[in-house]
Amino acid sequence: MKKLSVLLSFLLCGTSLFAQDKSSATDAKADKRKEKQQRISSIIRQEEEGVISYNKQNAFGIQLRTNGYGVFYELGKMKTPRFANIYSIELTEIKHPKEEKSGGENIFANTYIYGKVNNFYQAKVGFGQQYILGQKGNKNGIAVIGLYQGGLSLGLLKPYYLQVLDSVGGSEFIRFEKSDSARFLDKSGIVAGAPFTRGFNQLKVNPGLYAKVGLRFDFGRSNESIQAIEIGMSVDAYSKKVQQMLYNKENRFFFQGHVAFVFGRRK
Repeated sequence: MKKLSVLLSFLLCGTSLFAQDKSSATDAKADKRKEKQQRISSIIRQEEEGVISYNKQNAFGIQLRTNGYGVFYELGKMKTPRFANIYSIELTEIKHPKEEKSGGENIFANTYIYGKVNNFYQAKVGFGQQYILGQKGNKNGIAVIGLYQGGLSLGLLKPYYLQVLDSVGGSEFIRFEKSDSARFLDKSGIVAGAPFTRGFNQLKVNPGLYAKVGLRFDFGRSNESIQAIEIGMSVDAYSKKVQQMLYNKENRFFFQGHVAFVFGRRK
């Protein structure tokens, strides 16, 4: 009888503990659901009020510059309700203002730029901040965001090739060399421009720095989406002068304006 009483006591204790654990698990699930509902309600309220709020954002951009074009990726992490840190990667090309395309009479031949010596590309890694100057006011409004960033810019010089007539009636690809400059500059012997990929195995690196400022107008309809137009300007400075065109000034400093379309997601 004594053993039976002890066994019943253990069973009652176990049942009580199991019920308590089950009750605790149920309460924890209820708290999580309540927290999730509160978070959703907060997001909905912020969207109605036009407030941009997030922990992290991923943004991509396509930019048209006064001297070329580019693309970029940004990772943003919000620090305060208005400030966010921005980490960026950018790929651009700077074109010389004296570039003029020639050829094109044959639809199967590439056009070419007379007197061009190098294509000039830039691979940039930067850090900056953005500041929300004005919230949307409502979910259909436009937020105004100021930003600045700077960092390392690797200038990449790719030799520019032309397809020219050779001495036996065929053709070959050549780049500018002082010993062969007459053939490179003889318009009557130029057949076409070379394919885009030619010369990438001969890239030369010219390290430098860059800085950029801009204003971004975000018209995305929800807090989670980024749809914006950005206008701004930037400056690049390189360790050595860059030769792009023959008989033109070589530069180390490049100033440009840009307009960009930015899209992405916030979390």
